[in-house]
Order: sequence, then C-alpha cells, then structure tokens
Amino acid sequence: MVNDLETLVTDFAVTQKLTLKMDLPSSRETVLDMFGRLRRDFPDLSNFRRFENEFALESDESHRTYTWLSLRGTQLGSGSVNPDDLGDAYRLHRKVLDLAPWFLSISPLDVEHLELVFVFDLEARLNRDEVVYNALFADSPIAGLMDHEDEVVECQPILGINLEPSAQVQAFLEVKTRTTPRERMSGNWNREPISVYLTVRHLGEMETMDDLSSRFAALAGHAERIAEQRVVPNVVMPIRAAILASPDGV
Repeated sequence: MVNDLETLVTDFAVTQKLTLKMDLPSSRETVLDMFGRLRRDFPDLSNFRRFENEFALESDESHRTYTWLSLRGTQLGSGSVNPDDLGDAYRLHRKVLDLAPWFLSISPLDVEHLELVFVFDLEARLNRDEVVYNALFADSPIAGLMDHEDEVVECQPILGINLEPSAQVQAFLEVKTRTTPRERMSGNWNREPISVYLTVRHLGEMETMDDLSSRFAALAGHAERIAEQRVVPNVVMPIRAAILASPDGV
C-alpha cells in the first residue's frame, strides 16, 4: 500500500498510542533505561528531548523518513513517518509495546485503550476547507445548504463506526484542514496539508499484557483493510483530485 501512496499524498505516517488510566513513571532511571533499550534495536532514535510533561526520543526530522517515541502523562505513543513499508512501522510499534510493560510497570488493569492511526497528508495552497467540501460533499444532499455565492469556511468531517458488536473495536475517520482565521480573512493561503486520519481503536482492559500483541495485529488488519477499500478510494483520491482541479492547488 505504501508504494501506491507515493503519487497520491505528500506524507504518510503510521502511529500508535497506548492510553492508560494512571500516569506513566517519569523518573530519570526509568525513562533513560527504556529509551536506551529501544535504541539498541533502532539506533536512528538518537535525539532525546524533554518538553513540559513529556519525554521524546526521535530520529533526525530533517530526513523524509523519521521515527519517534513519546511518554506523556497517561499516553505512550510512537510514530513512523514515510516508512518504506508498513512492516518497518509495525516493527517499531511492536517493540515499544513489548518493552513498555517491563520498563514502565504497566498492568493489564491500567489499560484504557490501544489505537493505530494512518495519517495521509495532502499539501495544498488554496482554501483547504473548500477543497474538502468539493471532494466529499458537493454532490451530496448536504450541498443543498449552500448557495452559489457562499464560501466554505469550515469543512472538517469526522465519522466513527463500530467494527464489532461488542463496541470494543471502533474506527474513526477525521479530516483536518488547518485553515487559520488570518487565511480566511485575507484569502492568502499557506501551503499546509489537508490531513486524513484513520484511527482504529480497541477499548477495554486486558487479561495479560501479552494481549497487546494480538490486539495490535488485529488493529493493523482492520486499518489496512479500511484504508485500501474505503479511505484511499473514497476520501484521499477525491481530495487529491479536487486539489489538482485548481490551478493554484499544487
């Protein structure tokens, strides 16, 4: 799938986030031991940064392909931007989930949810809300709300669905346009991405921490299937076509 996206999107990222009920430990020894162990398998993760209430380990962001790990409050996250293939991204996320219970003292009772996110970025220098409207709503009944002279100033749809009867596994599609008030008022559009987020989430506690591996595998299967069969053809490709339809879009 990654190779097919090269001509469609500006950037593609795969991130995962484990959300807990209690704050992660933040002691010097715990954080450095966790990060040091991860670097043994991913030596490119060489940039340690500390923010307010957050510790991050990153590779060189100046490269088109880069990775990161973040510990913040009740959330453990990792990301791979423009991976060569999905397997590269998954290897990082799996290793983070394998190490976290041991280094960060995570208990099955502590788990709130695990999620996997595919992010599709499409840069455009024009009214990005209007692009999304034209791509996804112009031929739908909701277009009846618009007059010909109306200008779209906000169009950031979000949709969530259950993937299992238990409602423990859910998928969310969200489109973000990042249009600023200054852009809307001036009509001078910055070159920023329209981001399409596909989030697949598993809610609920686990019997053992070994369940993280099987949950991640299931989420990856759902995400790949939904991305290939629904999100790319029905959301990403129409948005890309709407950008190309404008002479000022790219």
